[in-house]
Amino acid sequence: MSGFLDRAKEQAQRGLHQGKQKIDDVQAQRTGQDLVKRLGEAYYAERHGTGTPEGTQKALDAVENHAQAHGEDFLRG
Repeated sequence: MSGFLDRAKEQAQRGLHQGKQKIDDVQAQRTGQDLVKRLGEAYYAERHGTGTPEGTQKALDAVENHAQAHGEDFLRG
């Protein structure tokens, strides 16, 4: 009986780990998409005279840092 409970516990822990990983992936993708949106906003503002090149560069740096940490998958769709 304890063998069955051990296996059930392992499966439950594995499921929890996979669920947490999926949540982390979704959060990283949302953050990446938000950073890309901010980059677009900064670039638009710069081109229309209400932003600065420094603001655009800061937004670009944030996107690049996120891509290094989490990959570039968030850039696709």
